[in-house]
Amino acid sequence: MKLKSLIVVFAIVFLGFCCSKKDTEKIIDCVEESILVHITDSKDATNKKKVNFTVDYGGTYTFSYVKWDFGDGTFQEVTTKTISHIYSTAGTFAVKGTVTIKDGKRTCTSSPTRNVIVE
Repeated sequence: MKLKSLIVVFAIVFLGFCCSKKDTEKIIDCVEESILVHITDSKDATNKKKVNFTVDYGGTYTFSYVKWDFGDGTFQEVTTKTISHIYSTAGTFAVKGTVTIKDGKRTCTSSPTRNVIVE
């Protein structure tokens, strides 16, 4: 959480010197909303290679879509917050969900990553 706070502070300082007040406010809003995006996972009870993923977002913008990178060379884009993936081998996989949220015409993207262990 300290890293995210440091990023927000850096963004505020940097943007104060490079952009108009309106542009700065839009970017800060986007950064704040993006911090609220997380991905979680749970293992399937019947198939140990199947993992269920969920995007958790509690901000004020509207969830639009997510581009999943399951860390095994498989990619998928969906408009739902949940998805399941079956891995062909055991291992540790870096899963990234590039989540797009919208507020009117404004679009923000966040790419949380988590390691998933498949047995």
